[in-house]
Amino acid sequence: MQSKNFRWYGVITLFVIVAISYVDRINIAVLITDPAFLNHVGIAPTDRVSQGFLATAFMLGYGVSAFVLTPFCSTLFGVRRSLIYGLVLWGVVTWASPMFHSYGMLLASRILLGVSEGPLFSLASSYIKAHFQSHENGKPNAIVNMGTGLGLAIGYPLVGYLLTQFAWDSSFHVLGVLNIALGIPLVLAFVRMPPAHADGVRPSSFGDAMARVGNIVRGALQTRHLFLITLLTSAALAYLWGSSNWLPTYLREARGFSMREMGWLASAPQYATVLAVFAGGLLIDKLGRERVPFIFMGASVGVALSVLMAINAHNPYVAASCLVAANFFWGLQSPAIPSTVQHCARPEHTASAFGVTNGAGSLVAGFMPALMGGVITAVSHGTGAAGAAVSPAASAAGFFAGFALLIGTQLVVFGCGLLLWLRERSRSAVAVSGSQLS
Repeated sequence: MQSKNFRWYGVITLFVIVAISYVDRINIAVLITDPAFLNHVGIAPTDRVSQGFLATAFMLGYGVSAFVLTPFCSTLFGVRRSLIYGLVLWGVVTWASPMFHSYGMLLASRILLGVSEGPLFSLASSYIKAHFQSHENGKPNAIVNMGTGLGLAIGYPLVGYLLTQFAWDSSFHVLGVLNIALGIPLVLAFVRMPPAHADGVRPSSFGDAMARVGNIVRGALQTRHLFLITLLTSAALAYLWGSSNWLPTYLREARGFSMREMGWLASAPQYATVLAVFAGGLLIDKLGRERVPFIFMGASVGVALSVLMAINAHNPYVAASCLVAANFFWGLQSPAIPSTVQHCARPEHTASAFGVTNGAGSLVAGFMPALMGGVITAVSHGTGAAGAAVSPAASAAGFFAGFALLIGTQLVVFGCGLLLWLRERSRSAVAVSGSQLS
């Protein structure tokens, strides 16, 4: 019989896998600053829409996979084998990506990478639920989610270093090998499900599997405030994917930092996110459930003001510092999302509700990088003279306009937080009145 301490090795393993998966995700965000890579896949340096859609393609595959494939993975293969199959698939796809010489094939590889990574967080949740009771699952959930920020923080300077020291394709090869050589041995050694959860209850037929998927969706639809939470999640994830995808290019082209400077400056906001996620978890427990919507409202104001100051700052280091502050405020609101889902969903529907909310939110947020790319292109070309090359000033103006969209995401978060507070307060008042009458 394994000791209770052994379960924490599995949590640390999931933390590492989440971190390396996020390095995979932002690899393209750094590579689009390299002319050799853009020439290889046939993208013009000024074609911001096509560059942004590389991130959008990943999120489309990720969102569909999180929504649809997760129940099949958990019922057919179990957590352990699903993680291994996923690591093999996304390791192979990453390693092979430089072989694709067309933009369309690269898009297909990004979609496939998203599909392979989609079930990761749901599988992690299944592991935690199997090993930890509800009153003790806060810390393991926080540790796994901190892999998001750490992966981005490590990924920017790592890919930047590989890009400056070697050819652009080396980043794909290194990350592909890393996924398989590091991730799979850790899963084999430390991710062990209890006997009752080892492989789940497998469906007896394809029809049985489809029926289970239908039950998952129907159960999730019973969640209180489901549309409002999904809208909030979409806006929050839109900030994450819009900012993380365009941050390296923004720092280099709009603020004039070198490739080496860009690597560590792009990682600084992610370290702030890691710290804030932990602080946000503590804040939730301290404030109490009824005040959690205030976290969305306060943090969204902090993000919006920080981005606004970054856009208007003249000193590039001040602008970078403002973006660090923006990510810190975003990190505060991040753990409040699953906390709100858990509060509003019925106990038997919590996991499925989070899967639907996260999957739908990822699909919507996935269009943010492409949307920002369209605005950057339109403003950059609209600022300069017709037919002339885009000047550095015009390019910077385009990036400022693109990043202004991030402020809009936080207006949505603020509005959703306010509505959640009002609705929950009204619901509590009705409950109190009913108890007094009875």
